[in-house]
Amino acid sequence: MLQDIEPHLACPHCAQHLALDGRTLRCPAGHSFDQARQGYVSLLPGDAHTGTGDTAEMVAARSDFLAAGHYRPVAEALADAAAAAPGDLSDGLVADLGAGTGHYLAHVLDRLDGPAGAALDISKYALRRAAKAHPRIGAVVCDAWRPLPLLDDCADLVLNVFAPRNGPEIRRVLRPGGRLLLVAPTSRHLRELVSGLGLLSVDEEKERRIDEKLSPWLGLIDRTEVEFTLRLSHRDAAAVVGMGPNAWHTGPDRLAAALAALPEPVEVTGSVQLAVYG
Repeated sequence: MLQDIEPHLACPHCAQHLALDGRTLRCPAGHSFDQARQGYVSLLPGDAHTGTGDTAEMVAARSDFLAAGHYRPVAEALADAAAAAPGDLSDGLVADLGAGTGHYLAHVLDRLDGPAGAALDISKYALRRAAKAHPRIGAVVCDAWRPLPLLDDCADLVLNVFAPRNGPEIRRVLRPGGRLLLVAPTSRHLRELVSGLGLLSVDEEKERRIDEKLSPWLGLIDRTEVEFTLRLSHRDAAAVVGMGPNAWHTGPDRLAAALAALPEPVEVTGSVQLAVYG
């Protein structure tokens, strides 16, 4: 709910605190932002472009795939890492940058006792679902590459799961001693579908590149590999293609033909790195 995260919100125009007045957020400079009837609020500046956000079709595919539990090992590992974070998070904030439908943020909030959750994403279609994913989630449309609409030093944890990483902004909003929990695919992730369906592959240097880009602002504390086996129907395989970047590059006819050539169910490797930075 917006009232849970309101103490931490900043105006995208002037960076002053936003206060909730009914269903409207207002700052001392007079900027105001109305909550949509679907539960989220847009804090995008007027010149922002939303063309990179997930479409309604991509969001539906992700929602169905995650609801089936295929990525449960990822969600559980993330919740374990959140529970192991230092400090008392009971009245704090967990900010999920690139939250999508709020699936992972909801798992973390279920594990923790009391903190609010800010679901930050550029896709209003995703945030319609995130706003309803957990009673303590407030959903905010924003651009990960612009200044985040959060106050300085307000977040105890920042989550970043298969999402853009803005190092200086993550550092700014993290409180001293706070942690970034970052999940990224390894080069083995979905490798059977990558080869069988001609999908985009993950760079083997991805881990090193992430560390280098974050190193001016955050230091690596720990890294854990989470690897598991998925048994996917052709429909599930199509969903995992349709919910991510491959959706922009794979036509439905070509995908259907390639899926028909695979066994059903098809065994697929899930492989991610969970890194903790602070």
